[in-house]
Amino acid sequence: MRYASITDRLANLGSEKWAIHAEARRMKAEGRPIIELTIGEPDVPPDATLLAEAVRAMHAGRYRYSNGRGEPSVVSALVRKYAKRRADVTEENVLCFPGTQTALFAVMLGLVEAGDAVLVGDPLYATYEGVIRATGASQITVPLRPENGFHMKAADLEAAITPQCRAVLLNTPHNPTGAVLTAGEIAEIGEVCRRHDLWIVCDEVYEQLIFGAAFASPFDNPDLAERTIVVSSISKSHAAPGFRSGWAIGPAEFCTRLLSVSETMLFGGQPFIADMTAHALDNPIGTAATMRETYKARAARFTEALSRAPGLVPLPPEAGMFIVVDVSGTGLSGEDFAWALLREEDVAVMPGSSFGNEAKGFIRLSLTVPDTHIDEACTRIAALATRATSPKERYA
Repeated sequence: MRYASITDRLANLGSEKWAIHAEARRMKAEGRPIIELTIGEPDVPPDATLLAEAVRAMHAGRYRYSNGRGEPSVVSALVRKYAKRRADVTEENVLCFPGTQTALFAVMLGLVEAGDAVLVGDPLYATYEGVIRATGASQITVPLRPENGFHMKAADLEAAITPQCRAVLLNTPHNPTGAVLTAGEIAEIGEVCRRHDLWIVCDEVYEQLIFGAAFASPFDNPDLAERTIVVSSISKSHAAPGFRSGWAIGPAEFCTRLLSVSETMLFGGQPFIADMTAHALDNPIGTAATMRETYKARAARFTEALSRAPGLVPLPPEAGMFIVVDVSGTGLSGEDFAWALLREEDVAVMPGSSFGNEAKGFIRLSLTVPDTHIDEACTRIAALATRATSPKERYA
């Protein structure tokens, strides 16, 4: 039988990147005492008022068909949110989607196709390559260097550009590294994009989980408004990943053109989730503030413990739900270290290779577990690092 070429383009770009996570879940189901540090799923529930609003809306009959742009309740809330950042935002600048992932997929479909290329920083979130290659476009990586705090530099972006490039996919705050671009860095990156007439797609899902740095976005720069599209959701900010409620904010002409794409894919979301999202956006809910302080403290806890282990260099994040650790000093790749850690120490982490070539010597650890689990995980990680760096052990 014949298949569409998209199935070949996306081969090994889906669940294969999460093989360790899947194996850890299988082992856990068999009774193994796995400490799971793989995925960024908040360990606090959504605020009770959000659940109450979703239930209220369902009982009020808000379970019927919606429309392609989004329910008026959430579209209006998004206008209010983004108009605080840029006064010219209207309903024509908003499109709603079931989560950031769907928003990214649709946005890429609307911007690029076969023969085009998209620039993206490396390390990168594991699904980015898939959303780019699904369109037929190719991915060109821009190195995000540890010595620069994993911040994209305009000169590195400029050096990577080819005549086929049509867009830059930014992620700030960044997953997996937690890097937060400054307004100055974004302005320099934006100037490169202006010279080469590139779109800027900015994934800002961790906007509310910054530990101390100032949040900056190309969306807030008037000189970049005509070429910037923001995608985000309530998954991280409101600890509500399973509700799948996200959006894209961009130029009115872009949103009008993309609307038919969105309607062909989805033709609207769930009205009761839209009402819940509007409530989340319009009201002072403390979930993000609680997570922000908790994750900052947990990152410091990991950093202090693992910096004492041989061959390990933790790199404290500026934001988000993760910390990356350089394990190359143990003599193992991130992939080998992660598999050994799972099989020998019952600790599941993500290998850096799931996030690109520049992270092959790293592992990524989630900050969404209790302190007691962090302390035990650090003990087990240090034990593996000690064995790996010992000339008497088989890792030598």
